[in-house]
Amino acid sequence: MKRLVLKFGGSSVGTIDKIKKVANIVKKKVSEGNQIIVVVSAMEGVTNDLKKKSDLISKDFDNKELDVLLSSGEQVSCSLLSGALLNLGIKARSWLGWQVPIITNTNHTSSQIMKIKTEEILDFISNKGVAVIAGFQGISKEIRITTLGRGGSDLSAVAIAKFFKTDSCEIYTDVEGVLTTDPAINKNAKKIDKISYEEMLEMSSLGAKVMQPNAVQASMIDNIPIHVKSTFSEKSGTKIISESDIDHKNAVTGVAYAKNNAKVSIVGVVDKPGVAADVFEPLGKNNINIDMVIQNTSLDGKKANITFTIKREDLDKTLDLIEKDKEKLNYNKITHDDKLAKVSIIGAGMISNPGVTYKMFRSLADEKINILAISTSEIKISVLIKEDLTQKAVKTLHKTFGLN
Repeated sequence: MKRLVLKFGGSSVGTIDKIKKVANIVKKKVSEGNQIIVVVSAMEGVTNDLKKKSDLISKDFDNKELDVLLSSGEQVSCSLLSGALLNLGIKARSWLGWQVPIITNTNHTSSQIMKIKTEEILDFISNKGVAVIAGFQGISKEIRITTLGRGGSDLSAVAIAKFFKTDSCEIYTDVEGVLTTDPAINKNAKKIDKISYEEMLEMSSLGAKVMQPNAVQASMIDNIPIHVKSTFSEKSGTKIISESDIDHKNAVTGVAYAKNNAKVSIVGVVDKPGVAADVFEPLGKNNINIDMVIQNTSLDGKKANITFTIKREDLDKTLDLIEKDKEKLNYNKITHDDKLAKVSIIGAGMISNPGVTYKMFRSLADEKINILAISTSEIKISVLIKEDLTQKAVKTLHKTFGLN
């Protein structure tokens, strides 16, 4: 007998017919003699709709009340799936985060799970019951409902797999597994059979939407194997496992992209120790995440240009903060561009394959794609390009590195 966590995303529970299909998948797992804990997201589109409602009340809607509002979507899908299982003759019960309880810190809208009580649910599933838990949510020690950030149901599933010591954590979605790139932008995308935690973390952080980055990181820290599968296909899916269990035949495993990037250049700042800290300190204090950074110094060493990238939605706030500090920073001017995309190649095989960087840059140059900024790690290279060239760049790199 195995103990399994099955997590179903919003696209898997988006309609009543889909929820009935999910119920049949769960029934099959039960019939195989497994103990089952199910984690569900809100029905597709529901969380976005709830967020729009809060925006109509106020653009500064209180975070504690926002958690109460947004977590209600999972309550609906949790109840509907439990009802569907009961209708199939399966013993089932729904649990909301506060009922388990899933205890988090007080960082509302992006909380971290601290502890999960297991006794009641373990007793239920050991007596042939299916526990259906609402993902994305928990409760703080102040007895306030909390949420784990967008896509947080993945994090719920990984944490439940850890605390309940399950044999497997299966993530069900609307694609057949983790793909080499986004099939919407390149029809030659193919399924990856096995991918390392490190590669998956890079891909999810750089734009791949199969799993939330925090969930991948949590599974990597606790060495929890993840199996990404399709709700609507019998195909084998993708296993996310330790790098030591993977034979990296290819230098590059996948190509990811994100279109919501903006570039800011501060031209002519005085080149002295601490100038970069002065630029980025107010941005950090205002929760603006900095990605790529380039600093160029003039030939006489007196002036410098600092260029960095941020999320597009943070551009106006960033420009305001820099302009408020103009006297302190003593720069000549600011330039910016918000029609940019970041395209990345990811692969643990890059470590032992020299020449990947040259091959990437040459292939983009041959397609007349100009690189505006570059960032690298051991297993990824990211470039900033004009947004309208994204599809061309992704297709070119996908082909160049033999992923078609």
